[in-house]
Amino acid sequence: MPDLLGVTNPVPGHDSSNVNRSIPVSPNDTRIQNAPDLNRVVRSDNRTEKQTAGDSTGSQALRYDSNFAAFLQRLANTPELRESLSTLFAMYEGTVVSSGIEEGLAGEMGALLNMLKMDEGALGKFLFSQLANGTRFGGALFAILREAYASGNSEAVRNNILQFLKKYSDFSSTGHIQGNLLRTLTRLTRAIPASYGSQLLPMVSQLEEKMNAGDRAGALKLLQGSILTFLSSYTSKTNDMGLSRTLISMLALDVSRYENGSEDSLLQAFHQMISSPGLREKLGGLSDEALLRLLDSTNFAKASDSDQFAAQLAKAANAALQSGAGKEVQEAFRNIVSAFLVNESVHMPLNHILLPLEWDGKMAFSEMWVDPDAEENLKRGRGGKENTLRFLFKIDIQSLGFFDMVLTCQGERVDVQVFCPESVAPFSQLVQGELSRIITDNGLKAETVQVQQMSRPLTISGVFPKIFEGGSSVNVTI
Repeated sequence: MPDLLGVTNPVPGHDSSNVNRSIPVSPNDTRIQNAPDLNRVVRSDNRTEKQTAGDSTGSQALRYDSNFAAFLQRLANTPELRESLSTLFAMYEGTVVSSGIEEGLAGEMGALLNMLKMDEGALGKFLFSQLANGTRFGGALFAILREAYASGNSEAVRNNILQFLKKYSDFSSTGHIQGNLLRTLTRLTRAIPASYGSQLLPMVSQLEEKMNAGDRAGALKLLQGSILTFLSSYTSKTNDMGLSRTLISMLALDVSRYENGSEDSLLQAFHQMISSPGLREKLGGLSDEALLRLLDSTNFAKASDSDQFAAQLAKAANAALQSGAGKEVQEAFRNIVSAFLVNESVHMPLNHILLPLEWDGKMAFSEMWVDPDAEENLKRGRGGKENTLRFLFKIDIQSLGFFDMVLTCQGERVDVQVFCPESVAPFSQLVQGELSRIITDNGLKAETVQVQQMSRPLTISGVFPKIFEGGSSVNVTI
């Protein structure tokens, strides 16, 4: 989640060094931030309690009232994945200064580059794999829950559905959470004095054995009964306020998620959810064993296990950041990792897919953002109209430049807007005609196809304004 704990960040427009102390403090004076008011409890610092979202207005003010709004600001300020990947592969190919590409990293990058050489068939498989990997809540079960949530009038039913989805999210992230636990504990053995680290290390080895054996209950018992107790005792004895304190906090959060995502916890939430008459009628015949088999066989579960591109990218990033690679290379990988973490930190009503590939000898790096319900006609009682899908493609084609494309589809009707670099603008009519032909050849109807020179890159919030709407996203107030 966004870092909301940077309490020393300055508030734009407020410089404490320039405060005119001769001005009387008045609660009604709008020039004074957070003036004392005896009629209410106010903050002890000079920070206002709510600030305007920066993404839509261009303001750089940090948001303290909302995790989601702060996430949108971080999203806007994070370098684009396709730009970072383009820079990285350009370094590898030697088209720019390639200092810092070491032998080990070159091998990882070479393996990654070989994965991107695709023909039409391989591209289709890669795209569907990325779509499945980015759609955790897909399939017949979640379609039923989505319909029940949208049509339900009971707040209790909605809360039960959300609770089940939360537990499923942790259940389906078991491998990732286990990895986090082991990595954090390994760092802890090095962050605390050796006399304590030597006592913790055997417990970490024992935990890994239980996880590898699939003994989740035993692993939880060891975590909660021995490891956290040991670390609590260490903190109370040493008052260590350094790195270990941060790592212990991270560990506690992952232990909570690990417990929340257990089979027993998931099944308990499922039973609570189907206690409502509407869901009991549709899902009451689904046994516990059948539910677990269903969740383990989803497209998301299969895609996560077989996502070789993500695994190879992670290996290359680890090699660059751990081996002391050059500054430019490390910065490119940090931007890539940061973009992935930011994009996955909050549930948005958008799917995000990365599509890097080598096609006919040219590298193309693309990001695709998809809103499957850009206009929710079915939910708004417009049963005669199909829901509208909207796609945003951000594409970097080697030797051509950056493109933005917005594609809106409702049934067979398609509207396309392409924003191209200056070098392509003279051929806009040719590109427009080819796009119309491709759409028609695939059995669709091209309503509007426009190609024009890009003046500035499109923003995600500009193409998908609904992410600012409270009904389309989770807005967590702190």
